Amino acid sequence: MILFGIIDKMPEILCVFCFLAPFLGQISRFFCIFAPMKEFILSEHRSEKAILVGLITHRQNEQKTAEYLDELAFLAETAGAEPVCRFVQRLDTPNSVTYVGPGKLDEIRQYIETRKDDEENAIGMVIFDDDLGPKQLQVIEKELCVKILDRTSLILDIFALRAQTATAKTQVELAQYQYLLPRLTGLWTHLERQKGGIGMRGPGETQIETDRRIVLHRISLLKDELAHIDRQKSTQRKNRGKLVRVALVGYTNVGKSTLMNLLSKSEVFAENKLFATLDTTVRKVIVDNLPFLMSDTVGFIRKLPTHLVESFKSTLDEVREADILVHVVDISHPAFEDQIEVVRQTLAEVCRNASNDIKPTLLVFNKVDAYTWTPKEADDLSPATRENLSLDDLKHTWMNRMQDSCLFISARTGQGIPELKTKLYEMVREIHTRRFPYNDFLFQKYDDLGEEITEL
Repeated sequence: MILFGIIDKMPEILCVFCFLAPFLGQISRFFCIFAPMKEFILSEHRSEKAILVGLITHRQNEQKTAEYLDELAFLAETAGAEPVCRFVQRLDTPNSVTYVGPGKLDEIRQYIETRKDDEENAIGMVIFDDDLGPKQLQVIEKELCVKILDRTSLILDIFALRAQTATAKTQVELAQYQYLLPRLTGLWTHLERQKGGIGMRGPGETQIETDRRIVLHRISLLKDELAHIDRQKSTQRKNRGKLVRVALVGYTNVGKSTLMNLLSKSEVFAENKLFATLDTTVRKVIVDNLPFLMSDTVGFIRKLPTHLVESFKSTLDEVREADILVHVVDISHPAFEDQIEVVRQTLAEVCRNASNDIKPTLLVFNKVDAYTWTPKEADDLSPATRENLSLDDLKHTWMNRMQDSCLFISARTGQGIPELKTKLYEMVREIHTRRFPYNDFLFQKYDDLGEEITEL
């Protein structure tokens, strides 16, 4: 009976199908664009073999390129890939079509083909250390026939994996669409007109124009949603009262969340991976008789795309509105001085629209327990390098000029934490007493004679 009923309704079903047929292509493109962007970023939690590609230029020497590729390998491992080989070429500037030279690109292709028949060791992707343009992506993917990623798409994938709250997910989605917008040309190979026939001739609208319009509309909606989130966050910050705000800032994976857990006795997620923290976390910290708020923010990284910074400005409002900045540095990293400069430049970008007041900043060198150095041989007459300096020798370099604005700690072992608490107490107390001239401490401190202590 059901079958005969369907047959009886077949003319009506065909009419509906004929009516919707012209729109099926546009509907399918709509869902393709709004689906997760699996063509650009890693989306499966499985280990794929990856090749890393970098350049040595007049602005980036061989040592710097090696450091960048080490960081790119760490990013790839965080995203779930397994780097197996590196290709480096010396060029004045990246090739505008193939990034590397044609010969080097052919060398990469031959390496991929030698492992193509081995399913376990086959190369699944090639990751480039710089951003690739739409034309470069299209040409390289056509030549290598594997997934092509650049540094930004890899970072976006990690952000998508780490995003937990609605705010973080909205920010990541906005950054993804802004990355996708100029690369829509590589999505479609069937760029015919939407409709044709009598009454429909003319310039019409190509698929790429339709897709760009959809993405731009989505970007506009996400920006409005982030503006609404900004207003909510601003209200939340106002409701916290006049407590002094301390923000932990620094490069990614320097131990900010571990330090936050130690000072606030909380359980903020901390892991030895890049971008383990994506959402800003605020906790109340009490040192002696003085309460204040401490926030743990997203870490920075080199070659961070501008639109990515723009997308996360709502999260970094905690940095802009903080009274004190605690700049955490991983002193065990060989390039920690470059990381300090990256953080300072990013903070200048984030806070450029804020007041011109210079925020009090405390430079905290973390992971002193992991610091290693190589002593020079007695007969070695060459100049000492950064690797030949012990921790005590390093403290007597430019850090010595910072005096008490520079501390050395280990959040893992607790070394230097009492000194850090004492310094934080002094800095917060100075602002606290100005903000609350009639005193608002949790309790008063008295000396052995019973007299109230008003000065440290």
